[in-house]
Amino acid sequence: MHHNSPWTESPFFESELEKSDLSPEMKEKVRFYSENGYLIIDPEIPETLLDEAREGLLSEFSNRKSTRIQDIWKENEKVRQIAIAPKILDLLQVLYRKKPIPFQTLNFNVGTQQRTHSDTIHFDCIPQRFMCGVWVALEDVKQDNGPLHYYPGSHKYPIYNLLDMGIMGSASKSMEDSLSRNYQSYEDFIEEFVKVKKLTPETLHIKKGQAIIWSANLLHGGNKIERPGATRHSQVTHYYFEDCVYYAPLLTDMAIERINIREITDIQTGQKVKSSYNHRPISNTGYSYKVYLPTHILRTVVPESLRKRVKSLLFR
Repeated sequence: MHHNSPWTESPFFESELEKSDLSPEMKEKVRFYSENGYLIIDPEIPETLLDEAREGLLSEFSNRKSTRIQDIWKENEKVRQIAIAPKILDLLQVLYRKKPIPFQTLNFNVGTQQRTHSDTIHFDCIPQRFMCGVWVALEDVKQDNGPLHYYPGSHKYPIYNLLDMGIMGSASKSMEDSLSRNYQSYEDFIEEFVKVKKLTPETLHIKKGQAIIWSANLLHGGNKIERPGATRHSQVTHYYFEDCVYYAPLLTDMAIERINIREITDIQTGQKVKSSYNHRPISNTGYSYKVYLPTHILRTVVPESLRKRVKSLLFR
């Protein structure tokens, strides 16, 4: 049965799993991911690579006076190597049955203490849920250095976006604008949601080199740093999958045809990846806004040939 969502989130998952030729051990992992929305793994990344990535970023953190560095993979080969670790890519291929595309890295030197959220508010795609995050510990993560928390099974809830809060994303001028004006409303909404649903968090205590994969809609955040000055070196890589439309929900309003399509770069190849809708590449990126003109004006002002030309530009 073809179902255009990740097979681990498909209503036909159990029968698909039975039919699959995966080993019993892999079937267990896939089932766990389907039920819980996360998986803790050892991606077998060489320790020297983890150390070199961490050491190589120390000066970056102090120069930038920042605790979070985005997309340093472009300059730091060690960060890029972690993002394309073969064990991770192979497992994502099994979990999603599509080719994974690593498209963003985030490196941290301390815990984020970030409020609970789902990554779908930042990156989404059509079909939905073909996105995940992989968080690799570059040092041991314990109770006192701001570990990650997550809510097992929360990925099964609906995907919430700004419209659920009564906010129009496309009214924002930029991502920074939307984050500063709208993001707290989203975080408040999720906090209330967690309370009402009486969800119980788990805390991630993992050893250096271990990783957690979480599915697009899993609720997660960062716990408080209990030991002042404690570091928590880690790397998150976000992955989309091939043949989807990649867009930014914080700047999008689907129903009025205002969609902010993201231009993504495949970290593995360094090449740009076009969005595609049901196997048809889409050429527009950035803001794609439809402008409505009254039909009588269109007929008098825009020649038939030009109207056809405009239509043909949408799909290339």
